[in-house]
Amino acid sequence: MRTDSDCPDSSSPASPSSGQIPANSSSLPREIPTWLTSFEPHRLLGNGHLQTIVGNFLPRPPFELLATAETVEVDPSDLSRVLCYCHWQPEELRAERLTVLLLHGLEGSSDSRYMKGIAARAWSAGMNVVRMNMRNCGGSEALTPTLYHSGRSADVGVVIRHFADRFGLRQIALAGYSMGGNMVLKLAGEWSNQSPLVAVATVCPAIDLAPGADALHEPANRIYERHFLRNLKRRLLRKAELFPGVYQVADLASIRSIREFDHKVVAPYCGFRDADDYYYRAAAARVIDRVAVPTLILSAQDDPFIRLLPETRARILANPHITFVESRHGGHCAFLGPRSPGEMHWAEAAIVRYLQDAIRDAQPAAAHAERPVSQLK
Repeated sequence: MRTDSDCPDSSSPASPSSGQIPANSSSLPREIPTWLTSFEPHRLLGNGHLQTIVGNFLPRPPFELLATAETVEVDPSDLSRVLCYCHWQPEELRAERLTVLLLHGLEGSSDSRYMKGIAARAWSAGMNVVRMNMRNCGGSEALTPTLYHSGRSADVGVVIRHFADRFGLRQIALAGYSMGGNMVLKLAGEWSNQSPLVAVATVCPAIDLAPGADALHEPANRIYERHFLRNLKRRLLRKAELFPGVYQVADLASIRSIREFDHKVVAPYCGFRDADDYYYRAAAARVIDRVAVPTLILSAQDDPFIRLLPETRARILANPHITFVESRHGGHCAFLGPRSPGEMHWAEAAIVRYLQDAIRDAQPAAAHAERPVSQLK
């Protein structure tokens, strides 16, 4: 199913100046989901770059949830562990409540603003929350001799199994941003409908890795690429100090693009032939047609560097389990709306509502397959 988050309400047509996308009446969906509200960008943030940059630095209320830190071994062959921060509902309710595992984007962590923002919302809605760090992230470089990359969906699966077995969790949902969105969608495609995974939600997922990496090298996006590269290089230098003789960093300063970093660092140290091999094998696009649990993809047309290939878009729209919501505005993982209570961070609120709706209306796979595929233009 595809819809647009800034589509006009069916009872009141949008004016051309409203910033909404007029809908062709012949392509209206039979029913607009009750959890989906219209996204209107903040009046000063109608530009994708402004949304992205301000969203990354905008102060948030203090994060006051109590957390339990726990490391989970994800690879017994090299004893790699990941660091998770858990927010549990009372013990007598824990197993029956939905547990949401959150995964951050490239060079983010469990402490990223959006991770804490959605964690607070989900916990307030009665869910258990696990903020998972990818390998090396969140100050956990010493927990693994390896690097992290977009294809490590198996790590997410191990963390799901770990907490499900430990606490008897019956329902687990995944929510991922950008690179984390690719990883949770990849796992959903690999698992299909394995228990206890019941739903997936993503914000601006980097599903097609190669065009996204190349988009970062466009002149208008160099500010983001330099930011990512600076942090990736610093992390690799820390890894070289922690694990002497494993990583060669003599030529690190010469790397000038994300693609070059992936070709010279990620590929050789993570078992890929080259950057193109990495982008192909690690992309959720290869398995997106196998996703078989209720799944939400939130996307923005003005995202500066996420690119969706036509063939990937076609696979998404053909999958009846995926709801694809595309807004005209929103930038990269920002979706900053007016300062109305609870709605400034629109994507976070939408994900929590979606997960509540998906669990409440959970049906057998056969019933999901009968849902109409609709499109707004």
